[in-house]
Amino acid sequence: MGQEYFISTEKNLLNVNAIKTFIADEYWGDGRTLEDVEKTIKNSYCFGIYTSDKEQIGFGRVVTDYIYFGYFMDVIIFEKFQGKGYGKILVEHMLKDDVIKNLKTIALKTKDAQGLYERYGFKTIGDSPLWMSIDKQKLD
Repeated sequence: MGQEYFISTEKNLLNVNAIKTFIADEYWGDGRTLEDVEKTIKNSYCFGIYTSDKEQIGFGRVVTDYIYFGYFMDVIIFEKFQGKGYGKILVEHMLKDDVIKNLKTIALKTKDAQGLYERYGFKTIGDSPLWMSIDKQKLD
């Protein structure tokens, strides 16, 4: 894929309207307003993936305390860019980020992307069909 994309945590690059429109059509985003999406972005550690011309390809955010726990949310690739590997690129980048890679536990919920997240070490939590995590916390 070369350098036809870049990933940034700069929130001012995010296309909030496009993110809201995409999320509103997803099973987990029913009822979110533009104001809701703006507030979630303000209060999260966010990642945007873009073309070299700064067109947004996708988005992901992490709700975190920056030390122990992070919760992956709203990891999306806009429809016209789906099927090209950008989702894998975004998740890999998020997991290698200096903040995220040092967290003790990373969790997420998904109804339909378990296969994607399993390749990066996420495991199902208990018998939940939705919850997954990477847990590096030592309990001894």
